[in-house]
Formats: sequence, structure tokens, C-alpha cells
Amino acid sequence: MSATEGRETTRTAVLLGPGRIQVQHRALPWPAADEVLIQVTSVGVCGSDTHYYTHGRIGSYAVTAPLVLGHESAGVIVGVGADVDPARIGQRVSIEPGVPCRQCEQCLSGRYNLCPDMVFHATPPVDGSLSEVIAHHHAFAHPVPEEVGDDAAAMVEPLSVALWSCRKAGIGPGDRVLVTGAGPVGLLCAQVARVAGAAEIVVADVNPHRLATAAAHGATETVDAREVSFGDLYAGRPAPHVLLECSGHPGSTLSGIRSLAPAGRAVLVGMGGDTLEVPLSLVQERELLVTGVFRYANTWPTAIALVAAGRVRLEGLVTGHFRLEETAEALTAATDDPRAIKSMIHPQT
Repeated sequence: MSATEGRETTRTAVLLGPGRIQVQHRALPWPAADEVLIQVTSVGVCGSDTHYYTHGRIGSYAVTAPLVLGHESAGVIVGVGADVDPARIGQRVSIEPGVPCRQCEQCLSGRYNLCPDMVFHATPPVDGSLSEVIAHHHAFAHPVPEEVGDDAAAMVEPLSVALWSCRKAGIGPGDRVLVTGAGPVGLLCAQVARVAGAAEIVVADVNPHRLATAAAHGATETVDAREVSFGDLYAGRPAPHVLLECSGHPGSTLSGIRSLAPAGRAVLVGMGGDTLEVPLSLVQERELLVTGVFRYANTWPTAIALVAAGRVRLEGLVTGHFRLEETAEALTAATDDPRAIKSMIHPQT
């Protein structure tokens, strides 16, 4: 069933190659039996989208055919497949962009983010959500209450990265946390760490505007990494229990690890180079735990609840609104404007 009867096409922003975006009219998707049809209202721009647009690849993932970007999205259900309750039509949803197989060892262990057969939006060759209408598995279209706006519903995706990172770090009441990198995920990590009970949340970056934003969104202290080293910062004061490394910068990563207290936990969130020389003797002598994060699992209900309750604020991080025809401008906004944090594309405008 569908509330889009009479429509035959949907406007879609398509990446044809590095630096080439074209808005095309594609055939309107039809939901499979276990899918819903979603009219997309908001799509956030992620650094990975920008990287695909600029370079045409991320690591081993290369754009070799036309690709639809976008994996931070929200919308309204306008149609359902044969096995989905038609009462869901009209429901506002936040879209979890990855659909795992739900049968492999990783899925059955609750780690579905590590599913080897994951189908994830805007990861070649899977199309993303920069379209007026998309089809998606019903279980990964999460209802949102009226307290959560469309842009905030789309930003549940980066919030889920922050929530997963803080879970991996085991942050609890009284912890001292160092967040390196005040991009969208770093800023959200600071907010989630505060909700988890961290007593001290230091955010380091080189962008004054982002540091000011961090101070207004959960940080107890901000540091310009160009002016103060972490060694100087923690000289004569207790070292952090947790490092949330969100910049991907190798120097920041190593300095952050070296600053940790004994038994500290380092969670590597930001994507940097493929390799990093780790100070092994330091890791062994202090019994440090060093781990990475890959997307998230079982985060959406908690993330939505935090936003609905006002415990995490998302709208203040949106610094630009763009039409579908302005996708190219949205993808480069963070590069062009040092005050830009999160750009939002609205396919219905």
C-alpha cells in the first residue's frame, strides 16, 4: 500500500564521479514485503559523504558507478509492504541506515554492526537517502515523538556513533574524559559523556568556533590544541580515565593515549590514516585499553529518548540548510566555512 499513488518518479541527488552531483528523476521505489516507503524530510551531511564527493573513494570503498549519498536521515512513512502494518503510514521516523542479515554469529551476538553482510546506505554499491522517497526495512525505521524535529531525527545517526563510543569507553559517574576533535561526533560525545555522569569533559580542537560550541554543549573545559599540549594540560592535575579520539589526527591520537591515567580507556572514533605507531610499552605498563568503533548497534531507542527528554541537544549543531539541488554546496560547506558544523539537506524543498 502507498500514499504516493499517481507518482512515478522521485528526485534524487546522484554522485556521478568526484565533484559531480546531478539531480535525476528516478523511478519511484516500491517497498518489498518487509519494507516501508519513506518520504525523506532531512538528510545530514557526514564527512564520509564529503570524502566520496571529493575523492570518489574511502579506503577500499570506491565509487565505480553512480551512487546516491546520505545516511543520516529522517522522514515520514507514506507506504508499506505487504507484511507491514498499514497503521504505520503517517509515522515520523529516524532511519537507521544499516540493515544486517540478522542470522550470522555477529548479529546473533548483538554485534550487528560487525555483520559481514551489512547493507549500509551510501556505502558503494548501496544507494543512500538523498532522494525524495526511499524504501527501507521497517525494523530500521524508528518512530520519533513530536518533541523530536526532523533535523534532530536525522542527527540520531551521528548521536548513535557518540553513544556507541561512550558505551565502548565504559564512561560512568565521576570519570574524567578527554575528547579530541570538536566536529559533530566529538561535540555529541561530550554531551553523551555528560549524560553518563562524567565529572570532567575536556574538549580539544583548533577551531575557536567549535570550541565555543563545545563549551555550550557539555564540555567542562575547552583547549586550543595549537596553544596547549596535553602534557602541559595534565601536568599537576589528575589524568583522564577516557580518551575519545574524534579527530583522526595521528598526533592527537598518540598525545591523547600518552595522557591517559593507568587503566585508562582509549576509543578511536575519528578516521585517519590506515596505520599508527602505538607506544606499546606505555599501553602494557599502564594496562591501557585501546579499541576502535565501527558504526553502532542497538542505539536508536536510547538516542531518541535522550533527544526527546532534552538531555542531548542537536538542533544547535545544524549550521546550514540546503535544497536537494544545492547538494554540492552542502557537501563542501564544512570545508568552505570554518563556522560550519552540520549541514542539512531537505529533499522536499
